Amino acid sequence: MGEVKITWLGHSCIRLEKDDYVIVLDPYADGSVPGYPPLRTEADKVLCSHFHGDHGAVDLVTIREGAEAKACPFVITEIESFHDEEGGALRGTNVIRIFDDGEYRIAHMGDIGCMPTEEQKDMLRGVDVMLIPVGGFFTMEPDRIKALVDELKPVVTVPMHYRTETFGYPKIGTLDAYTKLCDDIVVYGGNTLVLPEDGAPQTAVLRFES
Repeated sequence: MGEVKITWLGHSCIRLEKDDYVIVLDPYADGSVPGYPPLRTEADKVLCSHFHGDHGAVDLVTIREGAEAKACPFVITEIESFHDEEGGALRGTNVIRIFDDGEYRIAHMGDIGCMPTEEQKDMLRGVDVMLIPVGGFFTMEPDRIKALVDELKPVVTVPMHYRTETFGYPKIGTLDAYTKLCDDIVVYGGNTLVLPEDGAPQTAVLRFES
């Protein structure tokens, strides 16, 4: 099995790559998130958890030549959820996606705003990597996110959708509001995580690179 690269492009935008096949998730529009530079990248497939401006700018991702003829190395499972605690009445729906290459299962939680159902939890339980928003306000708050992570037990958790001094919405929380709840933190020098990892459970903090 080939290696899988997971690259954090900022906010909730993730680049998944395996065997020269690239998927970009939740691209943000220019100016939609304070502090982030314009997003310009290429992919064979673009997927969005929902179509708010900070997650659904599919037009900013260039589809690579020959993409339509390439086979996706992942089986993709979609889980319909909500962006809020009111059944979508406040912010609409949210699609969680699980990417399975036969060796690793990677879950992108989008802007998860409520606890998954028990059936949905069973689908997510024990994924190898969970990419999850930790800033709260527009999503579940950090303590509830941590409770969900503790229950589902992903091997690697990658925080996203938070604020720093230089980027992110003023209303959402900082990374440390979540990491102070964790005791397995690994800080990476760059914005890419490469699987296979060593298998040890960790909260993988990736560094944004413009």
